[in-house]
Amino acid sequence: MKYAIIGTGAVGSYYGGKLAHSGCDVHFLLHSDYEYVKQHGLQVDSCDGSFHLEHPQVYNNTADMPKADVVIVALKTTRNHLLATLLPPLLHKDTLVLLIQNGIGPEPELQKQFPDLYLAAGLAFICSSKTEPGRVNHQCYGSINIGNYSCKDTRIMDQLIADFNQAGVKALEVEYREARWKKAVWNMPFNGMTVVMNAQTNQLLANPATRELIHRQMMEVIGAAQALGVQNIDASFADKMIDMTLTMTPYSPSMKLDYDFHRPMEIAYLYSHAIAEAHTVGYSMPCLEMLEAQLKFLDVSNS
Repeated sequence: MKYAIIGTGAVGSYYGGKLAHSGCDVHFLLHSDYEYVKQHGLQVDSCDGSFHLEHPQVYNNTADMPKADVVIVALKTTRNHLLATLLPPLLHKDTLVLLIQNGIGPEPELQKQFPDLYLAAGLAFICSSKTEPGRVNHQCYGSINIGNYSCKDTRIMDQLIADFNQAGVKALEVEYREARWKKAVWNMPFNGMTVVMNAQTNQLLANPATRELIHRQMMEVIGAAQALGVQNIDASFADKMIDMTLTMTPYSPSMKLDYDFHRPMEIAYLYSHAIAEAHTVGYSMPCLEMLEAQLKFLDVSNS
């Protein structure tokens, strides 16, 4: 299959790089790094084995790219308004668009713009950062859960998962809402708390007060998911997420980096959409609603 990568940052570079390194036909859309990567290639420094793509297929305009069987979107959701222009040149009638993005709701929003588009959610469990032009540091983890939102051709989904696994990326198909809400159990507490407390993940868990608050916030997300009818998620999942985080390298999630570099934070998809969806079934998340309000204040004052 032919792949296109939109959003060649820490996440898109890693997953697109792994696919290209394994021999897949991958085409990268680049912006600020375009000239550098065109001349020097793409370097992925990885805990699982580093590699260099000497001559990746790079572009600075989707109009110049070939149509793709799978488009991997790894943009921040704050830039999803660009997809109305970026996507059409890449699409044929059976193209699958995989949104490797945080939060609740990006697929239904994009489906409104492209009613016939095949969509899937990609929930990445990865610690990675872009350290300089054309260079990504993959610190730990790297698996991806894929939830089918509207793809009618299961063969594309099967081949996508097979290609990821062949490339050394552990990929599993998970029910769509289960995939999104399970990721939210980690994302909603840690992204916002690292911002408002100005701390990394390990610091939040080392302090008994913030560790208890993180657990309470996780339980709010789990409660919301259960109220909405999401399956295979219970209280034990909060303990699993905390245990997993304790094994991680001290980490600043994407929202903390956005705040530190004075970029817009992904509050709408990471918080507001989830809170609003929970309200439709009469469920409130008071701790997370307070965190959402704090983040909205900081987002305005930080711009």
